[in-house]
Amino acid sequence: MADRLLKVNAYTTLDLVDATVRGHDFEDEVFAVCNATAARESPDHVKLQFELDNMTEDLLPAHTEELQLTPEQARTLAVDLEKQADRVAESEGGS
Repeated sequence: MADRLLKVNAYTTLDLVDATVRGHDFEDEVFAVCNATAARESPDHVKLQFELDNMTEDLLPAHTEELQLTPEQARTLAVDLEKQADRVAESEGGS
């Protein structure tokens, strides 16, 4: 992806993750960037940002999705991610 809207650097949470974009009449597997961040000074929410690779331009214009989460929402999401990660790891025979 040559023209990202999200900044990708050493602090980006996941700079290359498998993703699927789905619509009513299309589906495509692409790469994506996923980042969790908050403002450096006086943060008032957690941002969960997601950007699909440009390979989808024929389906969607370049864009990012961004959730603004309260600390409680971010923690709820983190707990559920941990729970689901444990289920997958157990299914794969790992930890």
